[in-house]
Amino acid sequence: MNKILKIFSGSTLISLVAILLGLIVGAIVMLAGGYDPFLAYQSLFSQVFGNTYDFGETLREVTPLILTGFAFAFAARAGLFNIGGEGQFIIGMTAATVIGIKVHGLPIYIHAPLAIIAGGLFGGIWAAIVGYLKAKRGVNEVITSIMLNWIALYLANFIVRHFLLMEGKQRSEDILPTASIAFPWLSSLMNNARIHWGMLVAVLCAFFFFYFMWKTKQGYELRAVGSNPNAAQYAGMNVGRNVVKAMFISGIFAGLAGAFQILGVFQYQSVMSGSPGTGFDGIAVGLIGMNNPFGILLGAFLFGTLTYGSAGMSFGAGVPPELIRIVIGSIIFFIAAQGIVRWVIKPFYFKRKKEKVL
Repeated sequence: MNKILKIFSGSTLISLVAILLGLIVGAIVMLAGGYDPFLAYQSLFSQVFGNTYDFGETLREVTPLILTGFAFAFAARAGLFNIGGEGQFIIGMTAATVIGIKVHGLPIYIHAPLAIIAGGLFGGIWAAIVGYLKAKRGVNEVITSIMLNWIALYLANFIVRHFLLMEGKQRSEDILPTASIAFPWLSSLMNNARIHWGMLVAVLCAFFFFYFMWKTKQGYELRAVGSNPNAAQYAGMNVGRNVVKAMFISGIFAGLAGAFQILGVFQYQSVMSGSPGTGFDGIAVGLIGMNNPFGILLGAFLFGTLTYGSAGMSFGAGVPPELIRIVIGSIIFFIAAQGIVRWVIKPFYFKRKKEKVL
């Protein structure tokens, strides 16, 4: 136990214990509802790891969660609460769709990257609006980002209906094959799961996040502004510029998530009756990963596993798939309420210290 506690210490240990407690709470709720929690969790993991197709689809589910988690965490490191990842995700989808459908005559090695860049860039610009209003007018970023979420939804539907609509359908035309980032070779190995190159980009973004935030001068300034904007300004840093920069980069992550969903998964954009929810799920992933890029990779995989595997719980154990949200919510609760987690693990630390004294 002592060796384990040395390896998994601090925030990592808190996250692991919070996950365990969340699963236990979910099991208690299942028992209260007359379900078998062991069969439910067995069915969940069988759904995810039972065959190559479902595992590939789980990875597909995880990819946008990684990027929207980065979107939330990057802004959080700069002291900003970016609840607008949903709108930035939608704008990224729409920009990629427009480029993917309307731009003709380009080879795949230009067309696909151009659509990806458009998605990320417009997602960043959408977030930068929030940063500008915060920096120049002092408007709370939570209020403006929530409003922009709704504007993004209706703007995206307007663009699809009036410029991209497939006749007789409530969706756009398909993007051109040259704009697709599907990975046919790997997809065929996974029984045609919707694998795409965006998965690799999402992992690479974790390294960019880490390097930029902790190894560059600009990242240091962002963290300084997030920790204490008054002290940062006294030290000569431009607080307003850093706020806009943080939101812009944050929006790029969310915009990329939306672009990859269109270019790699669906190949078209639907007229949406409501928000897809991926940006909001990214907030949960960011909290589970404690705003650390590598923690977010693991948190997104956990979130995606639980979300995709919830169908297995329903079929294998008769458990309503909505119950998995109780598990996820419990995990986030225990991560937020770290005092409870520390109280749970305190006896182990106390035992270890007592052994050292003896």
